[in-house]
Amino acid sequence: MILICFSIVAPELLTGGVSVMAAGGLMTTSGAVAYDALGQRLRARHYGSFGNLTVAVDELMLYQQEVMYEINWSAQTCRKLPLDTYFIPMQVPEDASLLGQTILGSSSSWGMGLLTNTWVGQFPNNDSYLLTFTEIGCLPVTLTNYSPKIGWTTISTYNWVIGMSNPEDFFPPAFCYDAKMEKSAKPQTFFSAMESLAMMVQSMK
Repeated sequence: MILICFSIVAPELLTGGVSVMAAGGLMTTSGAVAYDALGQRLRARHYGSFGNLTVAVDELMLYQQEVMYEINWSAQTCRKLPLDTYFIPMQVPEDASLLGQTILGSSSSWGMGLLTNTWVGQFPNNDSYLLTFTEIGCLPVTLTNYSPKIGWTTISTYNWVIGMSNPEDFFPPAFCYDAKMEKSAKPQTFFSAMESLAMMVQSMK
């Protein structure tokens, strides 16, 4: 059975690879992401190199609980931060405009290209976006977000598997249980979390 992208909604459970560029290119990371649209949960593990500095970040975002865990496995520590409740599902918003349809690769022969659709618009918080999804399967390929406060963030995805390979991805490790909510912190979004990480890394160089 072939899933054609009429509904412009990605599968509800996904696991795959992700690369992120944020803060005007100051930070580039790659890693893995687990996505649960039903429970509004996201787990992202990032690994990046900045000169001689290597950074590993594990972020667990639980939107229904309004909590984000920033997990440091090497130090066995955990930050518990307030999370913005606006969950961005992997789908094309209803008010998005179709920018165009393109083939990644070549259409000269079967199997040489990937048919994609690109959409543009604004999120409710007025951030601008550009989204690219596959025509068949409705799988996200890239998401580019622009915020006047944060700047540009580009997320590229690959190696998607439909379903959840490890349900434990959406539970914090035991050493996070005693973490206290940092109430003075501004509620985070995925994009602001990446920006904060980029600024932290830049200050360490």
